[in-house]
Amino acid sequence: MVIEVTSAAAINAIKVFGLGIFTFIIAFFTTPLLTNFLYKHKLWSKKEKTKSIDGKELKVIKKFHGGEGTSVPRLGGILVWSIPLIVILLIFLLSQTGWSFFEKANFLSRGQTWLPLFALVTASLLGLIDDYLQTRGGGKYVGGGLSLKARIGTMALIGLIGGLWFFFKLGTDTIHIPGNGNFLISFWYIPLFIIVNLAIYSGGVIDGLDGLSGGAFASMFTAFGVIAFFTNQINLAAFCFVILGALLAFLWFNIPPARFYMGESGIMGLCAVLTVVAFFTDSLLVLPIIAFLLVMESGSVIIQLLSKKFRGKKFFHAAPIHHHFEAKKWPSYKVTMRFWIVGVVMALIGVAIRLLG
Repeated sequence: MVIEVTSAAAINAIKVFGLGIFTFIIAFFTTPLLTNFLYKHKLWSKKEKTKSIDGKELKVIKKFHGGEGTSVPRLGGILVWSIPLIVILLIFLLSQTGWSFFEKANFLSRGQTWLPLFALVTASLLGLIDDYLQTRGGGKYVGGGLSLKARIGTMALIGLIGGLWFFFKLGTDTIHIPGNGNFLISFWYIPLFIIVNLAIYSGGVIDGLDGLSGGAFASMFTAFGVIAFFTNQINLAAFCFVILGALLAFLWFNIPPARFYMGESGIMGLCAVLTVVAFFTDSLLVLPIIAFLLVMESGSVIIQLLSKKFRGKKFFHAAPIHHHFEAKKWPSYKVTMRFWIVGVVMALIGVAIRLLG
């Protein structure tokens, strides 16, 4: 069987995958500089988190992680947004020289990547402030950092800006239902965008074990990159694969024993971008499938809180759910790798449903 590939498709594939590889290489060789800086300035949490969101003592989690990570830096998430930012700006500047190679490689565009880049940088900078305050022991949050209200408020604001951009600038007022086409929701598109952004961010509690968050987000951005590529949103696909390249470099240094943690400086930006990309690719209804691990993590926390409030006892041994499996005597690396497998399988299912739809 002979597979025919058009020259345009080949160029697009080289652009998308080449930029992802290029970003990985830059991030990989830049990471030692970042880790040296983080260790030199002792940028790790100065307060240990001892209470859950409902104010109760974290007895089970302390059993497995008490005192752990007090000398492992936060702010590793800087890698997953600063390197993509550098790459996108570098390629854009080089494209202005008139060299056709870089003109074709440029993926900064108003219609596809302005908003994802805005969401990535804005949310990540807030996360950076939160992480920095934790490393200095300041802030209102348990363990230091920004208050939960401040973080949720900012994510809601980013969601509002995103919803307004889609509705007024891009003229989008429908959601895609796989197999049934587009469904008109008109002005409700804006509040929906805000709700989805907050819901995805609630899954950020996945950043709890070495390598867990990096692997989870890698499968999600791969999935959306593939969807964007096959729906001919090449610049958006390149954007997803550039983030993937940075995530893989981060993961190289984050697998046990972790050299640093992702922290809010990475989690907030990645969650915000997932929302934007899901709306751009008309993949909102498969987002819970592709981001199943985030749904499972935030869902376990909600179930745990409701169970303690109305039943007077816990539903899980510990929440988020990855700590539940630790409490069941699963080694942390087994939890991480099995979550990776679940994430990849769900991402494949989500891509299949979206593309077949």
